[in-house]
Amino acid sequence: MRIALFSTCIGDSLFPDAHKATAVILARLGHEVVFPEEQTCCGQMHINTGYQKEALGMIRTYNDAFADPSIDYVVAASGSCVGAVREQHVRLADRFGSAADVDGSKKASHKTLDLPEFLVDIAGVTNVGAFFPHKVTYHPSCHGLRFLKLADKPYQLLREVEGIDLVELSNSEECCGFGGTFAIKNAETSQAMVSDKVRHVKETGAEYVTGGDSSCLMNIGGSLSRQQAGVRAIHMAEILASTKEHPWTPNSAIYSREKML
Repeated sequence: MRIALFSTCIGDSLFPDAHKATAVILARLGHEVVFPEEQTCCGQMHINTGYQKEALGMIRTYNDAFADPSIDYVVAASGSCVGAVREQHVRLADRFGSAADVDGSKKASHKTLDLPEFLVDIAGVTNVGAFFPHKVTYHPSCHGLRFLKLADKPYQLLREVEGIDLVELSNSEECCGFGGTFAIKNAETSQAMVSDKVRHVKETGAEYVTGGDSSCLMNIGGSLSRQQAGVRAIHMAEILASTKEHPWTPNSAIYSREKML
């Protein structure tokens, strides 16, 4: 299949390894991965803070970037952004845009998937050949859990990783407190929520906490770092991209095409 990689703003700016790892996994499974360079923000931040009409231009850009009919699916390592595309784009296009905007949004949103969705539901695989010999706990993000209904798909993928010791996280369904601009507008509440999340992470004795959203991991990882807890946050795509031949290490550049493909 021909897969377009949707990198997302936070991926491009702060966590590129998660999206490079996504491309590595897809290519390893035999798919052709393309990167439409005209892609930009999905508009989620603007929509959620009340600038819904102003986000129409970003929705149009998204539709145009992935409109190529030869693209079978659009895959991202971000349940949050995928959730925004699927939950918001058609509704906003219908409210503020034209019939062409609605049609474009329907076509783009229908083929936009989070990485676990694509791997389990479309590619039909749970074992992607990963090797990660560490103790890991998993945090399900709100968008993945509640909007995309990922259920146990991430767990299916992580359980198949060779060498992993996957441990259960208490109260895993609770929000980490990030919520995009929520963490800025409601800083004290956000801090209390992430404190609870980090306490449960530390109780597992895990070396790593993983998840499908870099924004959640940034919030959890930041709190862990400030507490000097000795637990690292890592996107699950990076775990799934790691192999015996090319193991993942913090701040490594193992996702170059020359090294990994």
